[in-house]
Amino acid sequence: MELQLNRMDYLQVGVTSQKTMKLLPTSGRRATQKVVIGDQDGIVTCFGIKKSEAVPVFKTLPGQKISRLELGGALGTVQEKVFVAAGSEVRGFTKRGKQFLSFETNLTESIKAMHISGSDLFLCASYIYNHYCDCKDQHYYLSGDKISDVICLPVEKLERITPILACQDRVLRALQGSELLYEVEVPGAPSVLTLNDGNGGESGEEILYGTSDGKIGLIQITKNLPVPKWEIFNEKKRGGVLCIDNFDILGDGVKDLLIGRDDGSVEVYGYDSANEPVLCFEHALTESITSIQGGCVGKDGYDEIVLATYSGWVTGLTTEPVYKEAGPGEDIKISQEMQNKIASLRSELEQLQFKVLQERERYQQSSQSSTAVSAVPVFSVNDKFTLNRDDASYSLILEVQMAIDNVLIQSDVPVDLLDVDKNSAIVSFSICDTETNGNFLLATYRCQANTTWMELKLRSIEGQYGTLQAYITPRIQPKACQIRQYQIKPLSLHQRTHVIDESRPMNTLSLTGQFSFAEIHSWVVFCLPEVPEKTPVGENITFYFQNTFLDTQLECSYR
Repeated sequence: MELQLNRMDYLQVGVTSQKTMKLLPTSGRRATQKVVIGDQDGIVTCFGIKKSEAVPVFKTLPGQKISRLELGGALGTVQEKVFVAAGSEVRGFTKRGKQFLSFETNLTESIKAMHISGSDLFLCASYIYNHYCDCKDQHYYLSGDKISDVICLPVEKLERITPILACQDRVLRALQGSELLYEVEVPGAPSVLTLNDGNGGESGEEILYGTSDGKIGLIQITKNLPVPKWEIFNEKKRGGVLCIDNFDILGDGVKDLLIGRDDGSVEVYGYDSANEPVLCFEHALTESITSIQGGCVGKDGYDEIVLATYSGWVTGLTTEPVYKEAGPGEDIKISQEMQNKIASLRSELEQLQFKVLQERERYQQSSQSSTAVSAVPVFSVNDKFTLNRDDASYSLILEVQMAIDNVLIQSDVPVDLLDVDKNSAIVSFSICDTETNGNFLLATYRCQANTTWMELKLRSIEGQYGTLQAYITPRIQPKACQIRQYQIKPLSLHQRTHVIDESRPMNTLSLTGQFSFAEIHSWVVFCLPEVPEKTPVGENITFYFQNTFLDTQLECSYR
């Protein structure tokens, strides 16, 4: 079935994090819904669309960066209360914007993930999971690696509380109270979890996961053991999965799978007769998709996919036809509504151009004044440095809220820069004096106009370790630059894996001596990627690794 969707940009708020936009439910199947979104300035904005214009419902005052936004309410009722996590606090708002909850948790770190089910609140910091009921502490769990998301199977269907944590060590952890029920190994580091069909499917036990290397899967979490249903591998080398939703955009009565990725790709999967996902539609934006929701926002009767992007744009891909076709010699009549919209956009553009000219003149005058002090502009950089198993290369993704002017890459360790199809920037290399200042690489990428997202690829040499630095300069005045550092480990091409082939011949190196468990762990962290910095709990630990370049394997055990 072919799906035709047309893009509509609605509104821009501040920079947004993953899973910080929702659509408020309505009584009618195709009545227009309100959009509620939280940004890094701590502002919650709720708006609707009338005659293609954004109409504000409420807007809160600025505060700490909003890391998650969820909808909740009593079980069995409409989920229309808005909950936001900012720092270590959870705030609740009614659909009209009235604050009814301010809950300061006992977490020492900022909240990274949140899930709400009736009066149960599930929160995660980097390694710590907490369960609260009516704002009272119930359960606690310390994870072996960083937690990226949390979800709970539907209590109203199963009559038991089963939280699931998505952890960076390629594992989903199912909990019961404060105890680990079991672990589920998945093919990549899971970045997002959601209930299948929005309610866990027929059994209520089905969850969808997306990984940071772009894979998607469905798994059933039963009481005793996990049952994998299907997996979609990232054959097209798309970005990592940041958000998932279920919504019937094809109109066939079955909820489709909506996927948003960190390279700006949007995908819609329908299901075939065997309940296997089939790609039906794809669309590319120029920045990462932080939230995705299916609903009806722009116009009654027309379903759409609503997206939030990193720089704060709320965009709709709507089923409403926005263009008309005419045969040769026919006149196209533009409706009065469309003529008014074009006129208002023209006048808005002229006003903005005039305002920009005024501000530029003011800046020029003040910069020439002897008493003026230039403030360094603040801007957000979203970055990701990951090892790709397929071609044994590192991928560095940089995203800025405004257009990037240039990126300077400097390395004190030998690395090879590889070509990237999606990268349109012009690269130039400088001669390095490795003897005196230890530089092995100096490369400048000059970006095309309006580039806010770019990907670089490089390959390191095992045995050589050091630091790669990226100097990111956006197109703003006065000129400012942010530096990001990435460690290249001695065994940089090794990747964590769940199992190794025990039948292959192995060399063994044993070390014994007067050193602590924490000291050995710090050596392993220094040498190998994807190892949690926090010393593991317990007396002994085993990590397995596979070399992505040579396909050799490594087992690290220490006690």
